[in-house]
Parts: sequence; C-alpha cells; structure tokens
Amino acid sequence: MSTSSSSSDPSQATAGQGAGASLDDEAIQRAKFEIQSLVQEVVQLSKSEIEPNEFFSATMDKTVSALAAVSGVVWMLEEGGPLKLEYQVNLRETGLAQSEEAQVQHGRLLTQVIGKAEPTIIPPYSGGDAENEEAAANPTEYLLVLAPIVSDRGVEGVMEVFQRTGGRPTTQRGYLRFLVQISDLAGEYLKNRRLLHFATKQTLWEQLEAFTTLVHKALDSRETAYTIANEGRRLIGCDRVTVVLRKGSKYEVSAISGQDTFDKRSNVVRLLKNLATTVSRTGEDLWFTGDTADLAPQVEKAVNAYVDESHTKQLAVLPLRESDKDLEETPEDKKDKRRENILGAIVIEQLVDSRPPEGMLQRIDVVRRHSATSLTNAQDFEGLFLLPLWRALGKTKVLLTARNLPKTLLAAIAIAGAIFALCTVPYDFTMVADGKLLPEVRRNVFAGIDGLVTKVPVNHGESVKKGDVLAVMQSLDLDGQFAELQGELASTLEEIATTDRQRQMHLNNPQEDPADMEQLTGRLAQLEATRISLEKQYELLEQKKERLTVESPIDGKVTTFRVREKLENRRVSPGNRLMEVADPSQDWELEIYLPEAKMGHVIEYQQKLREKDPDAKLQVSFILATHSAEHLTGTVEEIDTSAEVMGEEGNTVRIRVSFPQEDLKRLVDDPANQLKVGADAKAKILCGKQPVGYVMLHDLFEFVQSRILFRL
Repeated sequence: MSTSSSSSDPSQATAGQGAGASLDDEAIQRAKFEIQSLVQEVVQLSKSEIEPNEFFSATMDKTVSALAAVSGVVWMLEEGGPLKLEYQVNLRETGLAQSEEAQVQHGRLLTQVIGKAEPTIIPPYSGGDAENEEAAANPTEYLLVLAPIVSDRGVEGVMEVFQRTGGRPTTQRGYLRFLVQISDLAGEYLKNRRLLHFATKQTLWEQLEAFTTLVHKALDSRETAYTIANEGRRLIGCDRVTVVLRKGSKYEVSAISGQDTFDKRSNVVRLLKNLATTVSRTGEDLWFTGDTADLAPQVEKAVNAYVDESHTKQLAVLPLRESDKDLEETPEDKKDKRRENILGAIVIEQLVDSRPPEGMLQRIDVVRRHSATSLTNAQDFEGLFLLPLWRALGKTKVLLTARNLPKTLLAAIAIAGAIFALCTVPYDFTMVADGKLLPEVRRNVFAGIDGLVTKVPVNHGESVKKGDVLAVMQSLDLDGQFAELQGELASTLEEIATTDRQRQMHLNNPQEDPADMEQLTGRLAQLEATRISLEKQYELLEQKKERLTVESPIDGKVTTFRVREKLENRRVSPGNRLMEVADPSQDWELEIYLPEAKMGHVIEYQQKLREKDPDAKLQVSFILATHSAEHLTGTVEEIDTSAEVMGEEGNTVRIRVSFPQEDLKRLVDDPANQLKVGADAKAKILCGKQPVGYVMLHDLFEFVQSRILFRL
C-alpha cells in the first residue's frame, strides 16, 4: 500500500502543478489584457477635449480600480502657488486628515518628488526626522506609489496611490511602472489641451483681426451693417445676427446674416423690428433664454410675439450707443441721454441650441464695441455738411493746375455768391403743420347720468334735428329709487287720510280731549310736510329720468364713426363723451395742430404785427388732401392757450383759422355733402420774411442752439 501510494503521489503532484500553472498564466494574461484596455482608455481620454476635472476623475478611478488600491489622489501645482488637490478617491480612509503633523510630512514628501521629478515608492511609516524641519516622510500605514506629471512645461503635478502592504518587490515595481505610464498620459493630456487652447486662441485672434479690419473698412452705414451681421456671426459662433439701425425716431432692419436681400414686410422682420425698437427705447440690454417673467410688459409682449413666429431658442437684443463712455454711466439723470445716443441694436439668436458656446459672451462684447465704433464713424462721416461736394473735391486733383485755376476761381466765386445770397436774400418764412377741416357749428354730446346705453337710433352720417333722440339709456338704480319713493309717497298719503279722519271724528265729538285734537293736528301737518318733500324728490327723479334720453343739441349730422357699435350695451358715467354732432351746412373752419417747438416764431411775428395794428391777424395758406392742387387762404382767429399731447408730435397747440366760404364752394358745389368732417389739410402760417438760408436751415440752427450751445 505504501508503494502504490508513493508511486501515485508524484504523478498527482505533477498534474496538480500543471493545472495551477495553467490557471496562473490565464489570470496573468487576463490581467495584462485588462491593464492594456485601461491604458488605451486613458490614451483616448488624453486625446479628447474634456475638462481637467473630468479627465483626472476618470483616470484616477480607473487606476485605483486596476491596482485594487485603497486610495488615489491627483495633486496639481498652481501657478506661483502651492499644491492643490485636483481629485481624490477615498483619501479619508488613509488617516492623513487625522493628524496635522502627518499632513505636513506628507506635503514635504510631495514637494520632494516634484523637485526631483522622479517616480518613487515610499514604504509605510518611513522617513521623517524630528530634528530636521524639512524632513519628508510617509506617515501612513500604506505603501505610497508616486509619479510626477510631466509635460512640456515641466512638472505640473503628482499622481499618488495608497496601496496595501504585503506585495512582493516585483509587484510593487509593477505598481510604479503602471502609475508612471498613467502619469505620462496625463502629461500628454495637459500638453494637448494647452496646444488646443493655443490653436483656438490663435483662430480667435485671426477671426477678431479679420472682423475688426472689415468692420472699420467702410464709412457707409449700410455696408457696415452687412459686415457686422455676417462677420459678427462667424466671430460669435451663433446662428443669426441682425443689425437694426435708427433712422430719426424710427428703426429699420438693415442687415441679416446670410441674406443679401430680405422682405421688410414679412412677419418675422416686422416683429423683429418692433422688438428691437421697444428694447432700444428702454435703453437696457435684453437677454432671453425662455423666461419672460422679469421683463417689462411692453418688452415681454414684443418678445413673445417674435419668438412665437421665429421659434428662437435664445435671444439677445443689445442697443448700440455712440460712445463707450455712455455704457459705463448709470445715474438716473443719464437715462434720457443714453436713449438719445442709441445708434440701433444688434440682435443675436440661437435657433437650434439654447446653450451658448464657450466664450460667447466675451465675443459678443467685442463685436458690440467695434460695431458701435464703426457705426458711429460711418454716421458721423455721412452727416458731414456738403459731403458729395467734399468727395468730388477730394477726388479731383487738377482743380488747382494752371490751366483749370480760372475755372476753380469762378466756381469759388459762385459758391461765395450763393452763400451770400443765402444769408441776405429775404424769403417768406412759414411754419408748416397738419390740420383738419371742420364745421364751425359742432357739439360734443355727453352722458348726463350713470346708466347703460340700450339703444342708439342714429348712425354715422345721419342727419338729426335739435331735440332728436340720439341715445336711450337705462338705470336700474334710478328705477329702484322710483319704486322706493312711490312706496313711501303712497304710505304717507294713506297715513294722511287716516289722520284726517280721526281729526274729523274728534271735531264732531265735543267730549273728546282737546290735547288729542292738538296732537292729531300736529301729526297731520308733519305728514303734509313729508308729502311735499317726497313729491319734490319725485320731480327730481323725473328730471333725472329725462336725462336717460340723450337728445341732439343742434341740427346737423352725426360725425362719430360706428357710433352704434361703440355705445350699445355700454355703461357710461356723467361726462363721458358719447358722440359728436356737427352742422356741415353752416360755415367751415380749419383747425391746425402746430408743434409747441414752432410756436415761438408764430407768437413773435403776431406780437410784431400787433405793435402796428392791434387787430392784425396772421395769414395762413393751406391745401386739402382731397384737392391738393388748389391753395386756400385764411387768417388765424384763435390760438389755444394750452398745449396737448398728440401722438408722435408730442406737445401740440391748436390754432383755429377762418377763411372765405366762397373759396370752399369754388372747390365743391355742396360742401355739406361732398366734404368729410375732419378732412386732412396741410397748412403754412406766414411768420414774416427771413434770409433764404435761415428759411431752409432754421431747424438745424434751432437744434444747435438748444442741444449744443445751450449746454455749453
């Protein structure tokens, strides 16, 4: 038995050893494959454009997992500063946080590794010298595997792995080789990222240089707007850029990126112009990312209308101002000035993705500043006095040659003569204003009592007579007062009758107490006074009830348009204007609406005339919109003493003008039927004579006086 046993043991041992070796080889091959796969993943990460925190977190997680380590840390050197913890895995489990002295020793160890720029393995609880303050040590119970992260700029950090002890030296060197490989890939990542950043920055500088060169190249507003729209879109990296320019008090879409021409009457363009106008008049920037809760009501309405039509995901409307200084001024007293200096607006849109590209805000700021400067220069250049003449003079090089000098002198003399004539030759100085042709006899009809308009028997253009019913009203409150007063009056009359019968019975019976007789007499007198009071109240209610029927105050025609639609089933209060009745069969007059800014010339000339003749009147010539070929003349009869705000004209003064009615009948046979009440007219008020140059340029002179000289 012993022999058989001894003979079988070697074979069995040999078989067992062969099986164990086979399993170890498979495990080693599997481990190598996993490590190679992990390294390849890190290689792919190092070539990607992910952020450093994402790269180091993914890399260290994979490293700790591959080495089955306790913890892993990435330390990075800040520029001119100490080490910074970039990423860590289970650092708390190492126990470093429990001892400040251990942290100091560990920090010295990291500094030493960075200084030598060599990978190393530090056994647990090794190093350290109480007498040497600069001593470095591993104060933990774990094996430290450290590898510096080296790039083209030198050492930029350290990768550190806390590994359990017990491994063979060969295994520990394998840990170090693996970590060195990972740290080299980290260095390559930092190098690639820096090169990519430099390339991106170089591309950005090239785009910026191209944009600034092109946007400042031309001195034409429209050409500059097209450059801003197209080149600005490339620089910003958005989907669309639109430039809206201010023309006087209005705004117009001048350029849309990617479109040489566009229809200004399309819904999208009209809504965009309305949005840019609304935002520019507020003087504030608009950034829309989907929420309009914090916007002003008028801005919110314009944004919602445009976004519903264009389906824009992200939107910015940025007013362009004449100077950068105004962008920095924020006091309340500068708001009007900020709004006056608006050149227009630049509209930036993201149509697909609502997330802004990296660095988009900085690029927008660059585009905005250069756009404002280039547009300011273009508009200043376009506003030069006699610009076409200066251009012609600048391009002509032969004006001062000997052969052409006489012609040049003659042209100079002619120009001087023209300027002299502009300054001396008198010409009629007139103030032009809009007006309306109206009958002299016209009345506004007002509500005299609270009520509901139930019936309007007349309509626009119908002839009415004085006293004709124009509207019928109903008042439930008045009906209730009638019912209540009738009840009180009936009760009082019944009580009077009862008291009077009792008094008659006392008169017929001499045995009754005289005191009762006196009491009944007094009570009867009191009831009579109450009856009289109630009857007077009833009369007043009757008068109020009569006001529920609105009658025409004069003979004429109803001039209010669609009066039935406006009044029926509408509740009105005393003083509400219901309609207007005018008599076109009587004389007509002209009502002029002159801007208050022009009234100074009218008042000055009127006073000058009345110094010679107290009854002198200003002369007016006008034309009707329906008969623009015929000129009519009249005189100013009355000037309103107060100004009213009327639409875009602002403060406006009403002026009443009379004229010969024969002139009106010369235009039409029957003015009452052929002319419309309120027909538009264009009038000129004669304000004496002034030099022809002042007549042509008085608006400019007044602007300089009020906006420039006055401020100086």
